[in-house]
Amino acid sequence: MGEKVSAGEGTISGRDRQRFRDKLGQCLTALARLLDEGRFEGPRNLMGLEMEMNLAGSDGMPRMLNEQVLERVSGMDFQTELGMFNLEVNIPPRRFEGAVLEELSAELDAALAHAHEKAQEVDAGIVMIGILPTLARQHLVSANLSDIDRFALLNEQIVAARGEDFALDIDGVERLSTTSASIAPEAACTSVQLHLQVRPERFADAWNAAQVVAAPQIAVAANAPFLFGRELWRESRPPLFQQSVDTRPPELKAQGVRPRTWFGERWIGSAYDLFEENVRYFPALLPLCAEEDSARLLAEGEVPQLSELVLHNGTVYRWNRPVYGVTDGVPHLRVENRVLPAGPTIADVVANAAFFYGLVRALADEPRPVWTLLPFEAAARNFDAACRYGIDARLVWPRRRRSGTEEVAATELVREELLPLAAAGLDAWGVKPDERDRYLGIIEQRCDRRVNGASWLADTFHRALDAGADREDALAATTRRYSELMHLGEPVHTWPTGVPG
Repeated sequence: MGEKVSAGEGTISGRDRQRFRDKLGQCLTALARLLDEGRFEGPRNLMGLEMEMNLAGSDGMPRMLNEQVLERVSGMDFQTELGMFNLEVNIPPRRFEGAVLEELSAELDAALAHAHEKAQEVDAGIVMIGILPTLARQHLVSANLSDIDRFALLNEQIVAARGEDFALDIDGVERLSTTSASIAPEAACTSVQLHLQVRPERFADAWNAAQVVAAPQIAVAANAPFLFGRELWRESRPPLFQQSVDTRPPELKAQGVRPRTWFGERWIGSAYDLFEENVRYFPALLPLCAEEDSARLLAEGEVPQLSELVLHNGTVYRWNRPVYGVTDGVPHLRVENRVLPAGPTIADVVANAAFFYGLVRALADEPRPVWTLLPFEAAARNFDAACRYGIDARLVWPRRRRSGTEEVAATELVREELLPLAAAGLDAWGVKPDERDRYLGIIEQRCDRRVNGASWLADTFHRALDAGADREDALAATTRRYSELMHLGEPVHTWPTGVPG
């Protein structure tokens, strides 16, 4: 949700916005100069991970207790997220090589166990899932936003920019049509963010590759089929996220104004393209200026933090976001992959990460990249199809050894073409072969059995309905069973369907 900011600085004025716009222009000029001068850090093969989680009670219902849990959690990098029922854990950056997947699994396992233990002290527990099925309208209101300045200010500014209630309208297996007076429904979306540090000359290839693989990622990993008691898309986070922070009233939508949550509209040639688009297309939501003079710092041979650009960039919610950072006085660039839902288990999370990192590496290394053969509009439609249909999606892909594209089942595409590429990419990273095979094998088994988190949730919910439960009880029972199996840790494709009698 962006960088840390402070509220209580007085009303944001037109002069504040103009000054912020001017400083954004200075930041872009500084970024262009840093890129031209080759000032960025060299290759270190660094990756990082953030994972958002839900707090729920033994009854499967959300618990608004993140402050109480955070008071008890120690020794690990946990922080609040937008909703009072959310937590986030950050895994420190590490080189993507060797035993990295097992190291990542062990660290996530330790974080989950620690947070769950502490949550139980306040009659709650951790649930890793894209959207908690038991969330209802009364849970997603402004009173349940975390008591953090940046969330309060962001909510205030997005609501002011919108000028009216937010319309939530998602037509899936069932239809949800409702409104919200705040951005609180966005808190329902709990995700995994994968970071990959990239050299500037490789950034465009890595970002384009990440855009291409967004649809296959969602198809095999969808885990958010329910919201407000309705069965919607297999991965309902993207439409919910877009609508719950949409600053555009209907008239601006009709004019073609871009949403702040978006897939994008073109393949890029450099990282600068994305930062420049963000500044050109999107008004500032948090126009808070730092004291830094980026031009002066560059003239003195120092590296600016580009604080305004970083802050603004954090309020444009691309599914693959460009990130600028400075570590020990040296700037770097990252691709932040924001596509994946949390869960179902740590093994599934690590398998999803292995699939992404391997596939991006392989596709970025290809002499004739797939994005030169696939129209960007087709990649965007693929993303929507994967969100809507999950493991049953059909995607458009370049024909093998022939020109043009064809529609293919996502499971077939992943099994026959993408998993071998991901394996080759992990080999190029230097990942241990046994780890490569173990985690990519989880993806393969999901495809073979046509099971992911979303399909398991939907099947178990319908079995509960068929057994005579009403809708609310069926969702609660499904959530409780999901949580039980999640903590046992076996990948979701092995889970028995249904709720034990």
